[in-house]
Amino acid sequence: MFYKQATAAILLATLLAAPAFADDKPFTIVAFGDSLTAGYLLGPGEGFVPQLQKALQADGYKNVVVSDAGVSGDTTSGGLGRLDWGVGPDTKAVILELGANDALRGVDPKLTRANLEEILARLQKRKIPVLLAGMLAPPNMGPDFGKAFNPIYPELAAKYGLVFYPFFLDGVAADEKLTLEDGMHPNAQGIAVMVKRILPKVETLIEKAGGAKSGN
Repeated sequence: MFYKQATAAILLATLLAAPAFADDKPFTIVAFGDSLTAGYLLGPGEGFVPQLQKALQADGYKNVVVSDAGVSGDTTSGGLGRLDWGVGPDTKAVILELGANDALRGVDPKLTRANLEEILARLQKRKIPVLLAGMLAPPNMGPDFGKAFNPIYPELAAKYGLVFYPFFLDGVAADEKLTLEDGMHPNAQGIAVMVKRILPKVETLIEKAGGAKSGN
């Protein structure tokens, strides 16, 4: 009788503890992008992913893990090609940041749109919420290119009901104090500006994906 009672007590304690354990499981966000996500030429802890991770944990999202799936030089075509293995089965949400290299290389905006739409369709099929980080065409590409490229992001965000951040480099682009010598990639201070500005949208993404601050 004693052993039966002890076993029942252990089972009850395990069941009661299960929800708390589940709440502590890592909530993985994949930052799927290019050099802007990967932290090009930045030191440990200075890139977008580690700075975002730190900001989220400071704001109470203790169980959130931001995974870096940024590949420097990647285009939307490259991203589409590695999507299935780049966004693993444990992914709860995705920050999609691709297209800057398409614009710099003058890739046909129709192809950029088609690639992004296919990425979004696949993620939607997997029921993974997305924060779409928008991009703007460089002015030197000309007004016609900009007219074709710039609407891609808001239109796809509206079509798929995404959390949307219009311009990933907002507050940083063309600021010499916040970019590297190439004038394009953000330095550590520039990344800090980007993280501060996009953070509310990331928190909206987490809530949309069913996550919450620890203890809530």
